[in-house]
Amino acid sequence: MILERERRGRVEILRLNRPEARNAMSPELSVAIEEALDDVETDDDVWTLVITGTGPIFCAGADLKAVASGNAAAIETKKGGFGGIARRDFPKPIIAAVQGPALAGGFELVLACDLVVAATEATFGLPESKRGLLAAAGGPIRLAHRVAMPLALEIVMTGEQISAERAYQVGLVNRLVPADSVVDEAVALAEVINANSPTSIRASRKLVKGAVDGTEADGWKLTAELGRVVFGSGDAIEGSTAFVEKRAPNWNPPAL
Repeated sequence: MILERERRGRVEILRLNRPEARNAMSPELSVAIEEALDDVETDDDVWTLVITGTGPIFCAGADLKAVASGNAAAIETKKGGFGGIARRDFPKPIIAAVQGPALAGGFELVLACDLVVAATEATFGLPESKRGLLAAAGGPIRLAHRVAMPLALEIVMTGEQISAERAYQVGLVNRLVPADSVVDEAVALAEVINANSPTSIRASRKLVKGAVDGTEADGWKLTAELGRVVFGSGDAIEGSTAFVEKRAPNWNPPAL
């Protein structure tokens, strides 16, 4: 099975399972990820997603055998693009659990996630310029939003890898842990998120992402729109009541 799936409570774990090919993204793996995302998106029992890999490498990018055979276009799905996720507007939080090198499309897969838990020995890089290629699965676009421009340019123009420690220092990584703990730490982080109102989480996530490209005025408009949904969901009353009664909240189904 090229993509393994595991459920831990309200957390769904997707594990790239092509260790013999450095978990490189093949057309079949892209389709499998997209189909899994379709399942998870409509499953109200899943609130958060974790993506990781099998073996010492997270993902080495596109499968060069598929590229060499003229089948590179098939690695991109119609809905999500590269890996079934690069261009997808997925409504639920996604955490990358990176146990080793995440290179080329593998790094772009990480950048498509919301949060990153990485092993201390993990590395990240976009080496396309070394091969006369272009990182076309959103990597340069997302880097420009997440780190200072000089660093984004350094990563794409040199093609050199950066360490997990440096990625953590510049904010590309949220947690730095031993390799054998990345999935457990990612799930623990997901569970902290899942203790909160799913409607509030999705609205807050949408507001942060919307603020990246919009003006402050756009942000206030989106705040008003999302506020109507959040305060109309009943979770504000439930959250306040649970606090007063010193109990865990019983959240309503997500309204977004």
